[in-house]
Amino acid sequence: MAKLLLNLRNVGEDESREVGELLDRHGIAWYRTEPSPWGISSGGLWLRDHEEHPRAKALMADYQAGRSQRMRAERAAALRDGTAETFGSLLRQRPLYVVAVLLGMLAAAALVLLPFMLLRG
Repeated sequence: MAKLLLNLRNVGEDESREVGELLDRHGIAWYRTEPSPWGISSGGLWLRDHEEHPRAKALMADYQAGRSQRMRAERAAALRDGTAETFGSLLRQRPLYVVAVLLGMLAAAALVLLPFMLLRG
């Protein structure tokens, strides 16, 4: 029976490819399901044999610890050399987008808080 190893929600293509390569290197049979076009299912990486799950989880823990360190080092390097995307750099590059997003957030907060303000006053 198949067992879900990795839900692909918010997982980049590079990470899912690296996990597939990791499983291949260790001889673990797996397959990928794609996300649904309507966003109901986010897809996933599945193990064909559920008995491989503990070994695959241990491999994933090592992989994720290494990836976490690598991503943090890359982010720190990008911040040092000024190539990292920050709020300030995004504001300079796309000011209308940033203002529109901030206004949208303000409107959403106002709609959520409006009933409480009306009941209070």
